[in-house]
Amino acid sequence: MGAERIETIEGRALPMRGEDIDTDRIMPARFLRSITFEGLETHVFEDDRLAASRSGDVHPFDKPEYEGASILIVNRNFGSGSSREHAPQGLRRRGIRAIIGESFAEIFFGNSLMIGLACVTAAQGDVERLMAQVEHDPGVVLHLDLEAGACESRGLKVPVSMPAHVRDALIAGAWDTTGLLLDRYEAVTATAAKLPYLSGF
Repeated sequence: MGAERIETIEGRALPMRGEDIDTDRIMPARFLRSITFEGLETHVFEDDRLAASRSGDVHPFDKPEYEGASILIVNRNFGSGSSREHAPQGLRRRGIRAIIGESFAEIFFGNSLMIGLACVTAAQGDVERLMAQVEHDPGVVLHLDLEAGACESRGLKVPVSMPAHVRDALIAGAWDTTGLLLDRYEAVTATAAKLPYLSGF
């Protein structure tokens, strides 16, 4: 059966300015003790949000105009720091289905792919244009086409990219490797039975 085929993502966006936003900020360490990912969506950027509130500011994830956004727009080196998979899990469970950024930390990018969270890159100037447009009009809808390699919004079209094998996995629904193995469990068992180092286990 395979996983969901992710060819296009359409929705409103949330601009998140700042470079080198690490996974410790996205998902604070104290929430890593849970044995499941349930409820992580409520803790995304929790410490940053509390700090903003105490200083009289409002964090982007708390601004009502961005509520329900499904596309996150970020700057350079998003998801750096520790390799915690809880960070993309929290974002995905909060409703974020795609992230457009200047660049991503490699492990964060890989963890995102494993849960079908599409991360695409765009030039710095194009990211700035998208952010500015959304900040000016939070209701604008973005249309992200992975196969075409483009993100279109009202009067704006910017090229986006991702490695070809990642794009193909998302479009074909082959991004969930665990799910693919479970769908073909009889073949997995048959292969395991032929391996001498698994005999007797």
